[in-house]
Amino acid sequence: GLYLFHNIKRTLEKGTGPYLYLPKLENHLEARLWDEVFAFAENELGVNYGTIKATVLLETILASFEIEEILYELRGHMAGINAGRWDYMFSVIKKFRHMPDFIWPDRSQVTMTVPLMRAYTELLVQTCHKRGAHAIGGMAAFIPSRRDEEVNRVAMEKVQQDKEREAQDGFDGSWVAHPDLVPVCTEVFSKAFEEGHVNQKHRMREDVQISAEMLLEFQIPGGKITESGLRNNVSVGIQYIAAWLGGTGAVAIFNLMEDAATAEISRSQIWQWCRHPQGKLEDGRKITNELVLNIIPEELAKIRESYGGSYNEEKMKQATDLFISLVSEEAFEEFLTIRAYDQLD
Repeated sequence: GLYLFHNIKRTLEKGTGPYLYLPKLENHLEARLWDEVFAFAENELGVNYGTIKATVLLETILASFEIEEILYELRGHMAGINAGRWDYMFSVIKKFRHMPDFIWPDRSQVTMTVPLMRAYTELLVQTCHKRGAHAIGGMAAFIPSRRDEEVNRVAMEKVQQDKEREAQDGFDGSWVAHPDLVPVCTEVFSKAFEEGHVNQKHRMREDVQISAEMLLEFQIPGGKITESGLRNNVSVGIQYIAAWLGGTGAVAIFNLMEDAATAEISRSQIWQWCRHPQGKLEDGRKITNELVLNIIPEELAKIRESYGGSYNEEKMKQATDLFISLVSEEAFEEFLTIRAYDQLD
């Protein structure tokens, strides 16, 4: 409300407009509520209906069953839908964590090419283009290193492959986490667009046939839970919470831009691994709270060494205590930030 009150006229004078995005939607009723909010604001501020444009983040598994309905409810304000890959993964874990036949391997193995992720992104493109909306690809999270060119070379190749897959699938553009990735993304999509087109909305993807069963295909062929994956979840989870408590909502960890979504995946995977009969490392060891508690001091030592003089003892202890409670308590917290808000200064 404050943003629109102070900026709606100014943005229009500059030839743009009030452009927003809507995260975490789970159904069309939430989309309807937002459309009513936008319409009310437009009326109060004396601008035409449809002045506000929004991009919906498709980042919950429930929303993937209502893409058409969400587009309809927001039809007067819809700019497009973005594939929010990391939150989508968290949503799957959160909703199906008690299913006896559902358990995922290391999060690095749940790529955009596994059946579940392919199904929801292809359905996203098909449905958006059917209704004249833009389909926006997922975030390329790599943060370039200023010291290791080999890391950059390998990562840039992966980013390019990721964007080429999105362009081939019919996406109209994509998101990146760092300005250095903009030229890579721009070049890929510019080559993919047919002459005279600035998007791919004309590609209807009539070849795509996605069923409800395909959206619920949770098996990851060849997936394994590794000790390095468990340790990565511990390290990323604690580092992110510490940064969040310090006022930073997105932080570079291991050359990746991590936000709340990846921290949510990290802690929710550990929570489930500790409680699921199949929550075992590839060497057969059962993942338990005790194992996690033994790993945490070792990972904290590595974090301390990498941070050097910027290591904040108080914030890291605060984050560690919160992380331990999130993965060890029987009750699963809906969002880690709900608990973290209580600890803000």
